[in-house]
Amino acid sequence: MSAAEEAGVFHRARGRTLDSFSSEKEREWKGPFYFIQGADPQFGLMKAWATGDCDNGGDEWEQEILLAEQAVQAINKLNPKPKFFVLCGDLVHAMPGIKAVFSGHYHRNAGGTYRNLDMVVSSAIGCQLGKDTHGLRVVVVTAEKIVHRYYSLDELNEKGIEDDLMDLLKEN
Repeated sequence: MSAAEEAGVFHRARGRTLDSFSSEKEREWKGPFYFIQGADPQFGLMKAWATGDCDNGGDEWEQEILLAEQAVQAINKLNPKPKFFVLCGDLVHAMPGIKAVFSGHYHRNAGGTYRNLDMVVSSAIGCQLGKDTHGLRVVVVTAEKIVHRYYSLDELNEKGIEDDLMDLLKEN
């Protein structure tokens, strides 16, 4: 894959499909392949575990960042390349000054607040168990605030991100 193709890989998802896996190319079995599955980078856990304070630790991520970079370097050296890479499990253990936790698994939008910590549950891209549409949550983070909005896939595809959120990205 050329550098230009690599740069555009995240812009390939359109109309509920990812053209990296087109139905024409993937319709029939073409032989064995492999993919890479990574799990639990859990940024912040290593310090928390080392200090024995898993409830309050986790304000340093240096070790986990080095390991994540090492994983990416190892995957990039593989030949042949994997068909795809999927990252599962706990992504973050703790974050200094955390104001919101974003999650899924409930297959509907939900949330609440406890001690100034927002819990935001996003509905599913796939199977819906509530009345929400298939969609994605856009989260804009500025120095002052976190603003998030759930968009249906159709809405995001047709209209994109609303101007008020885009304006937040332009602030200095």
